[in-house]
Amino acid sequence: MPRQFIIEAAMVTLYGELLQPSQSVEYIVPYTSILELYELQSTSDIIMSNLDHDQHVKQQMKQLTSYLEEPLNRKKIEHALQIPWTKSTSIPLCDSIIITVINAVDTEAYGEDFDPIETELLLIAQRLQIPLLTDQYEFIQRIIEGGLPVQVFDIEDFQFALEDNVFSPRP
Repeated sequence: MPRQFIIEAAMVTLYGELLQPSQSVEYIVPYTSILELYELQSTSDIIMSNLDHDQHVKQQMKQLTSYLEEPLNRKKIEHALQIPWTKSTSIPLCDSIIITVINAVDTEAYGEDFDPIETELLLIAQRLQIPLLTDQYEFIQRIIEGGLPVQVFDIEDFQFALEDNVFSPRP
């Protein structure tokens, strides 16, 4: 069984190490974070500090959205969008990576402390009891300070997160 993480779709395109894991991985992404990819790839705003890196990341975003728009993948995603909290059938990215899209519902459970996508990430992590992977230090701090029942890893600790089973729920 692959190691599972809740993650924003943009993170998969921003960090190359996420596409070369040392073991099988399943990234579970909220559908709204896929929609965010379309905004990010078409914005004139600079996402990365280096212009070459910025163009590369936006190209990666376009490749991912194009792949997800392929008929079979689109059908899997559209099926999940029919009912709240439904997960798509797994979409393989390569031999060791699959993406699963979830139709999460932002219930405003965390009010003004978290934005809608952050809220969805938290709710998915709580609901599925799967660790959250992010690069947003402030987001991690707010999770810790709020005492939220979510296991969270910084993307810089991705290799450790792959190996970590100490806090994983037991059947």
